[in-house]
Amino acid sequence: MRNFTFHNPTKIVFGKGTLAELKNLIPEDRRILMMTGGGSIRKNGVHDQVMEALKGRTVIEFSGIDPNPEYEKCMDAMRLAKKEKADFLLSVGGGSVLDAAKFTAAALKFKGGDPWDILEKGAAVAEAPPVGCVLTLPATGSESNGNAVISRRATGQKLAFSSIHVFPQFSILDPATTVTLSERQTANGIVDAFVHVMEQYMTYDVNAPLQDRQAEAVLLTLIEEAPKIKEDPLNYETRANLMWCATQALNTMIGCGVPQDWTTHIIGHEITALHGLDHARTLAIVLPAVFRHQRDQKGKKLVQYARRVWGIEHRDDERTLEAGIRKTEEFFRSVGLPTRLKDYHIPLESCLPAAKAIASRNPKIGEHGDIGRKEIEAILKLAE
Repeated sequence: MRNFTFHNPTKIVFGKGTLAELKNLIPEDRRILMMTGGGSIRKNGVHDQVMEALKGRTVIEFSGIDPNPEYEKCMDAMRLAKKEKADFLLSVGGGSVLDAAKFTAAALKFKGGDPWDILEKGAAVAEAPPVGCVLTLPATGSESNGNAVISRRATGQKLAFSSIHVFPQFSILDPATTVTLSERQTANGIVDAFVHVMEQYMTYDVNAPLQDRQAEAVLLTLIEEAPKIKEDPLNYETRANLMWCATQALNTMIGCGVPQDWTTHIIGHEITALHGLDHARTLAIVLPAVFRHQRDQKGKKLVQYARRVWGIEHRDDERTLEAGIRKTEEFFRSVGLPTRLKDYHIPLESCLPAAKAIASRNPKIGEHGDIGRKEIEAILKLAE
């Protein structure tokens, strides 16, 4: 196992009726910039619950954060925060809203020039005002980490940053707020969480059996709960299990001391930037192709995964490995996410510029640093 430092400062408040705890989580003298999405929280009653909990506080609302949150919108939020002297950012919505709040917080205190440098050049975030979260869509795991992904319309880029300074101080997770999610949103969340686990688990063995089994536990739970939520979307217990899985998938715990490979996300982000396809749907397309392309490098873990998670017991490792990949594809399709570019009528040629764009920023990606432009093009061809 590799050396690591684990520190997760986010307080999780989980369960039915927990939105009322907001009044105890934000100091009374804070000026709150509340960032929200497209309006669903007004329809499902979450907005009313939040405003009731914050009665008597100074709350400045900033709405309209879209999926794949945009840099331009974050800059608008930053300007409003400065104008209103906001000193606490509250995200109410899904992971996209929270990502926007994190980047807005980082930009507010950034002294290095253009805040875009945080994303494009990896400029350090030295400080940020506190961020809190009321989560209504479990998927990204952003509620318990310091990561965010932001798009920029003008340049067609979708880039990530990470900083300890933007970990949410708290995240309220009430599964009851997720029962109104559409089947598409729910399916996307399941696959997003599943792939988050895979990016930390599917590399090579460093004798970290606890992390492996923690990762496998999240995968097995997602596989068990997915058909239940399809059958009964209003089931609170199933919603609760899925919500907790999404948090556990990316709260930095299962990634401690192990190599990680974020190739699928890096390629997926480019496909989203090029075609506007849902983030999780790009992951469902790319992940199996990465596994097939990297089967030599990931072979032992792929066999372990096939046996422990899918119960495949072929004597031949190659057959076991391929069966595990096929089971993964079947699972994605079972929740409603296709696994090929052609399923979305996206021509391969239109995605190949992604390889050049990625290679210009990261000459080599993958846990072994052996995936460059040529390899990315090969992965995309496998995803065709």
